[in-house]
Amino acid sequence: MSLPPKPPARPDRVSLWRYMKLFRQDLLSAQPARLYRAWMAEFRTPFFRSFLLNQPDLVKTVLKDRPDDFPKSNRISEGLRPLLGNSVFLTNGEVWKRQRQIIDPAFEGGRLKDTFPAMRASAEATVVRLAERVGAPVEIEEETSHAAADVIFRTLFSIPIEHAVAAQVFTRFRAYQRAQPILNLAAFVPLPKWMPRFYPRGTKENAREIRGLIGQLTAERMAAIEAGTALDDLATKIMTTRDPQTGARFDTEEMVDQVAIFFLAGHETSASALAWTLYLMALYPEWQDRVAEEADALRDPGFSVMSKLRVSRDVFREALRLYPPVPMMVREATCPERFRDRDVPVGAQMVLSPWHLHRHSRIWDNPDGFDPDRWGTQNGKACARDAYIPFSAGPRVCTGAGFAMVEGPLLLSVLLRAFRVTPVEGRAPVPVAHLTVRSKDGIWLKLERRDRTL
Repeated sequence: MSLPPKPPARPDRVSLWRYMKLFRQDLLSAQPARLYRAWMAEFRTPFFRSFLLNQPDLVKTVLKDRPDDFPKSNRISEGLRPLLGNSVFLTNGEVWKRQRQIIDPAFEGGRLKDTFPAMRASAEATVVRLAERVGAPVEIEEETSHAAADVIFRTLFSIPIEHAVAAQVFTRFRAYQRAQPILNLAAFVPLPKWMPRFYPRGTKENAREIRGLIGQLTAERMAAIEAGTALDDLATKIMTTRDPQTGARFDTEEMVDQVAIFFLAGHETSASALAWTLYLMALYPEWQDRVAEEADALRDPGFSVMSKLRVSRDVFREALRLYPPVPMMVREATCPERFRDRDVPVGAQMVLSPWHLHRHSRIWDNPDGFDPDRWGTQNGKACARDAYIPFSAGPRVCTGAGFAMVEGPLLLSVLLRAFRVTPVEGRAPVPVAHLTVRSKDGIWLKLERRDRTL
């Protein structure tokens, strides 16, 4: 069996103009092949210096040991601010800490059990929808986007994707996603705050429409909370949680910011991860059959079934290793550093790349191969601890990591219990990174109905 696909790497040396052009098109193929074995690499431009870190102890320093010294870089946030405003994804310092104190309780272990029925309902709705596509080529990223958006709306606001407002948000977001590159000019050139930011056509309009629709849902929920009639879902939990220091709750505008990032992070990343996992299942039918066989446990309708979906969990973990939805994260040095005998100046961009770290040839056994059994090996256990960051790590680890590790294996098991997936000849996907790691021309699969029923 051939290895799972990955994008071609660029030559070691290219002009700044060529690099900027490649970076805006796809940041993965813009990187040189040496990064898959380098411990640290330095890049210089006329405007800033950046350091890509693969050495596990340096990654740990930046993400876990001293996160306050390496806040999120504003350069990366510029392109997303029209949609995300002042959300927890973009903030730093005390503002970020306050936001996390209000948001985190909604995603604690006990709350995951409460969201499980909504996740399962979404999975079963996806099976019904895909039953009409059996036998013909299906662009599976579109379907996983639909499913992941449905999960978000069912768990946040207790409404399915077919709800009028939810459907409009989903449609607008797809237009936003297609127009928005992962980086804009401000990522390369330091622009003063007073200078206007230029975005692709439609970006601001779509962001404004999305935020208006989310604001409508949020205002309705706020009114229900005040009236004592609100449903007990994630939105209600977040909107009724108070800052432990001040006692204040999120106001409507702050809640719009947070819901926007929940939709972006919880929908876009989950859709990417599930689509790539299904493609890997098509490439490796023996693993697909193991997941489908294990999925007989789904006769149990309760949350406890998740402890029985071990193969599905390991398959999903391996897909996150090979195709981490967020391929790179950027922090900024706030004080002078000395890493690997190199001076790191204040303002330097510290790049943490799950894409390269997860495939690092000096850390992982068989780094480019698909092997869900690796998680039970000595190397796999060590790498899981030191070199596996699909949800980041440390205090800024994704608050929805536990949510994602229930949603992904559950949807995978439900879908493979209902369908067998096979590749479409001549349509091998090429990974590219925009908002998340997607395929250049989609991920195409064929579905066949299995005998099992839910």
